[in-house]
Amino acid sequence: MVKVIFYEKTGCRNNTKQKTLLTAAGHQVEAHNILEEKWTKQRLLWFFGNRPVAEWFNPSAPKIKSGEINPQQLDAETAINLMLEEPLFIRRPLIQVGYRGEVGFDTQVIDNWIGLTPKDETLQEVSQKLMSQDLQGCPNNHQHHH
Repeated sequence: MVKVIFYEKTGCRNNTKQKTLLTAAGHQVEAHNILEEKWTKQRLLWFFGNRPVAEWFNPSAPKIKSGEINPQQLDAETAINLMLEEPLFIRRPLIQVGYRGEVGFDTQVIDNWIGLTPKDETLQEVSQKLMSQDLQGCPNNHQHHH
């Protein structure tokens, strides 16, 4: 069991599922709102590691969806400055365990890193269901009213 510091957008369905997986595996999850955190360039860069700039971004951010901003065309400096101004651009979740940080929720990466095997057999089914879903991004948080 490890302590997982988990930066999420409060209310995001996938972030909730990701926390469920971590908790089921016996980890202690300390959740923080990514939008309210006081980020610095160094701190964000630490989570992104060697990933390409485009992978730092939340593809569901409105300005990215609309095409107003294309992460493929940004350099690291510009990308970080955009994220400091508008934290919605940061790909979620940011996860920290000890001296390592990750961005996004790639179940393979997380499982190999800290383990996602449920501690309790009754949680096996729930975890397998969640692991089979695409837990990257944030699915339709916006309810459409007709």
